[in-house]
Amino acid sequence: MTALRLPEDAPRALHTLLADFAAGRKAALARVVSMVEDGRAGADLLLAAMHPRVGRARRIGLTGPPGAGKSTLTTRLAAMLREQGLTVGIVAVDPTSPFSGGALLGDRVRMESVALDPGVFIRSMATRGSLGGLAGTTREVCDALDAFGLDRIIIETVGVGQSELDIARTADTSLVVLVPEAGDSIQTLKAGLMEIADVFVVNKADRPGADRLRNDIELMLGLRGGHAMKNVPAHHGIDLRRVGKAPVGADHPADGDAHWGQPVLRAVGVTGEGLPELLAALDAHYAYLERSGELASRRRARLRERVKDVVFQRLARRLWADAGTIAWIDAQVDDLAEGRTTPYAVADALLRRSGPLMTGEPA
Repeated sequence: MTALRLPEDAPRALHTLLADFAAGRKAALARVVSMVEDGRAGADLLLAAMHPRVGRARRIGLTGPPGAGKSTLTTRLAAMLREQGLTVGIVAVDPTSPFSGGALLGDRVRMESVALDPGVFIRSMATRGSLGGLAGTTREVCDALDAFGLDRIIIETVGVGQSELDIARTADTSLVVLVPEAGDSIQTLKAGLMEIADVFVVNKADRPGADRLRNDIELMLGLRGGHAMKNVPAHHGIDLRRVGKAPVGADHPADGDAHWGQPVLRAVGVTGEGLPELLAALDAHYAYLERSGELASRRRARLRERVKDVVFQRLARRLWADAGTIAWIDAQVDDLAEGRTTPYAVADALLRRSGPLMTGEPA
């Protein structure tokens, strides 16, 4: 396994922490995750040292409306993966209150049955105002779990909505969990689920309306593909001849490696009904990603997004933490208020004057 190295002049405490991390000590992993989540000094150095080990774990994202049973499914999936001898990291994201700034991180309570398993690491995170359904540092935390050597990482989002699509950029496989009470098929389409889901599961399928919701989802998938264009794959390459019909995990036909037909499964999380089929669907999707080359494409795209995120974070931190920059902006407010200039002109001028600050070079 690739050795983890920090710059020689890094603080001794970081060297000690990284050595414990590399030795597989979960206490060190917990400290690293806390540093990354809080943006403490040294977190960037640790993440940079871990980067050569990132990319081994499969990342599975779960999203769905509140009350859909995401935590129950996550717990069940983790237990089944442990039965296969795999280690599991769980990142459960909860919403931050817009009033108090706090969050009820209750997933560890819900996941009590696996929380004490030494092969399972659970981290609850608050969104802290971040949009997109994930916390701002979710990807970095997943990188730390990946570098630690965990086999599977399950990312559970706060919910699903038109703005909460970050999970599709973070996970290898996106699992959308719905319940019969989640709304009609039009609401499902409005939520953007057709774009982000690799696998659908209707949880609590023992309730009335479950089969109708499954049929509605399959119909909407078909409408997106268009019966009149059945030989032209839509986004995700939906094959109308296979939607809802092919057995989960079955090999695709000769031309199937180029396309993935999103399965719509049923499950009852509290009893475990349908969970083996769900796990098989997740494995089948990952196998498809590997065969088709889509896995490499998604991970390359994820790396590009990470670079953009780091640039954005560093520029924002350098600009808005600089007292001179804030004072200069305050000096422009009178001209803005009187209409003598515009926010766009001020922004352009700010970028021109802040070049050395943004690049870290002396003025």
